[in-house]
Amino acid sequence: MAPTNRQFVLGKRPEGTPDRDTFELEEVEVPEPEYGEVLIRTLYLSVDPYMRGRMDEAESYAESWQVGEPMEGAVVGEVVESEHDSWDEGAFVTGDLTWSEYVTAHGDRLSPVEPGENLGLEAHLGVLGMPGRTAYFGTRDVLDPYPGDTVVVSGAAGAVGSTVGQIAKLAGTRVIGFAGSEEKVRYLEDDLGFDVGINYEETDDYRAALDEAAPDGVDRYFDNVGGPISDAVFTRLNVDAKVAVCGQIDTYNATEAPTGPRKLPMVIAPRATVQGFLVFDYQSRFPQATEHLREWVEAGDLDHRETVVEGFENAPDAFLGLFSGDNVGKQVVKVAEPDS
Repeated sequence: MAPTNRQFVLGKRPEGTPDRDTFELEEVEVPEPEYGEVLIRTLYLSVDPYMRGRMDEAESYAESWQVGEPMEGAVVGEVVESEHDSWDEGAFVTGDLTWSEYVTAHGDRLSPVEPGENLGLEAHLGVLGMPGRTAYFGTRDVLDPYPGDTVVVSGAAGAVGSTVGQIAKLAGTRVIGFAGSEEKVRYLEDDLGFDVGINYEETDDYRAALDEAAPDGVDRYFDNVGGPISDAVFTRLNVDAKVAVCGQIDTYNATEAPTGPRKLPMVIAPRATVQGFLVFDYQSRFPQATEHLREWVEAGDLDHRETVVEGFENAPDAFLGLFSGDNVGKQVVKVAEPDS
């Protein structure tokens, strides 16, 4: 057992884009599990765009982190000591825990992790975790695409968007994805089966790019980004189009509310439905989503990729990389190798 335990706390609230000073690394003792708890050694740590909102004091759907308190997120870890009847030492578990090398949690807050074919432990933070479930419910329940529909996905090479596009393809649709490099566009088209990838970094006119990629307009739009891409997509919506608003990463670091084309007039003529959603609303159906996602992955119908940053001390860099487009697929931090 390590005599000390490193953890990240929120060092300060960022103004605009966070930097390394936003994060503070501390050394604390390894905690002892109380009755009903287990001690977990972190193996993989998730970093996600929604965490940017938790760094601010403003109210949001996710509770704000307090300055000086440990940061939190999804973790895959290994039980090293158990005071809970359901968990044995050596079990792999996942849950929302602190950014720590060792952490205690009540056993009832944890879920089992089962590696499978084409599924490493880290996949439970991506395609079988919150991002995969977000894509599953956002596509199937909110967008509800029909065969032959044209579906556009922003942030298409990320953890959520890459899964959205593939689920939409399984529904028989034509899928167009926006991504930020030629490498990512090739990933969308060659590996994931998207019909068209658009490199937004090399495209001056998003509307013209959409006219070429979707000459018959857009029936379904899964929005992870917002900003100018969404402004363009809204001008190309077909009658009875549906828009699922999952994220707006384009504005997460803005210090002032940005202004741009007003979107509401653009939904009148097409009678479009625009719906924001949170994956937590579907919590009772998480097992259903995980089962379907696992089946698709093991059957070879759903591809997934994790960008792995090595080393607990590099967790801030992994998080900051989300806003500069460093990741393809899910961004995770590898903290340790399993003992069992």
